[in-house]
Amino acid sequence: MEKVYITGMGIVSPLGNDVNAYWEALKRGASGIGPIDRFDVSGHRARIGGLVRDFDAEALFGRKEARRMDRFCQFALAAADQAWRDAGLEGAEVDAERVGVYVGSGIGGLETLLAQDGVLRERGPDRVSPTLVPMMIANMAAAMISIRFGLHGPTMAPVTACSIGNTSIGEAYRLIRGGYADLVIAGGSEAAVTEISLASFGNATALSGRNDEPAKASRPFDKGRDGFVMAEGAGIVVLESEAHARKRGARPHAEVVGYGASSDAYHMVATHPEGYGPYLAMKAALKEAGIAPEQADVVFAHATSTEIGDLSETRAIKRLFGDKAYDVPVSAVKSMTGHMLGAAGGAQAIALAKSLQDGVIPPTINLDEPDPECDLDYVPNKAREAKLNVGVSNSFGFGGHNAVIVLKAVDAARA
Repeated sequence: MEKVYITGMGIVSPLGNDVNAYWEALKRGASGIGPIDRFDVSGHRARIGGLVRDFDAEALFGRKEARRMDRFCQFALAAADQAWRDAGLEGAEVDAERVGVYVGSGIGGLETLLAQDGVLRERGPDRVSPTLVPMMIANMAAAMISIRFGLHGPTMAPVTACSIGNTSIGEAYRLIRGGYADLVIAGGSEAAVTEISLASFGNATALSGRNDEPAKASRPFDKGRDGFVMAEGAGIVVLESEAHARKRGARPHAEVVGYGASSDAYHMVATHPEGYGPYLAMKAALKEAGIAPEQADVVFAHATSTEIGDLSETRAIKRLFGDKAYDVPVSAVKSMTGHMLGAAGGAQAIALAKSLQDGVIPPTINLDEPDPECDLDYVPNKAREAKLNVGVSNSFGFGGHNAVIVLKAVDAARA
């Protein structure tokens, strides 16, 4: 079977709208969390979020095109453009029938739906936009990417809640390994920081209430954690077969070597308390990679800063790694970005690829007083240099969806 490389990466995030800005912020331990100022939050329990700033869709796509896309779709297209250019595909000759797009969204065009619902109620059915449905549906990011680049290969939008990014990357990896595609654009996008989602998550007591200290609100594994922080953005990668990458002289960022998926089969929203599903997904991903747990050099945790979620993931890591669990560094980038929901896995995959490239593990910030039951090495508060060859990235979602990918460092000169 073909090896599969990540040859292009693109991101839109609360920490910056290109890979370099995002990565430099992660290494510094910067926080992208601040007050929500796009709508009135005075009546909400949680009033903070990880918002994308300095993003001008009209400048990127033109006014007419931008107005035909929901914000989640704009993010996805912007990140895909970056990844396409980063892979050196601008002007390149590719067989469009063998290039696919696997890009999903957990919620899709929620802003558009809410806006048009308001139009319906205030102005009547005749005033509802005919573009509501195509702007709202979650597959439209994948569709618009395929349209933009003229790609005729398999195109789909996996929906596995907050594990979408890893699901997309993992399934795309298998598509290429199986010989069904040469190249796939994969990842996730989300723009769901809205009044209704903030209210729903807030009423479920899932969100942090540290409104006066936004930069300190997302604190995975810390004893004082009180919920996650909603965020938005897109993380997109270009996956490519080794033969195709070599043929055109592409320089890979990392190699995808394993993918595992599982279901908790436990609860609509609560994680299995012992982390059984995450354990199964990690075990399957490493088995496919042909890598023993003790050979993993770092774990990028899902770690959203919820009480049971962080604890169950810690237990899953301990179950998988045994005595080695206390030796493997665990990084929680959501401490800096907040939880980008359907975009989280793609953004985290990019962070892991950069970590393997540069030999730097981003910190878990705000880890001031570790939960006694969360007692692993979470790289607290300061980035760490390390020799890295293999990394594991975890993504889990409502409904008990678990998706894990394994990346391996590559010598770019070999491609």
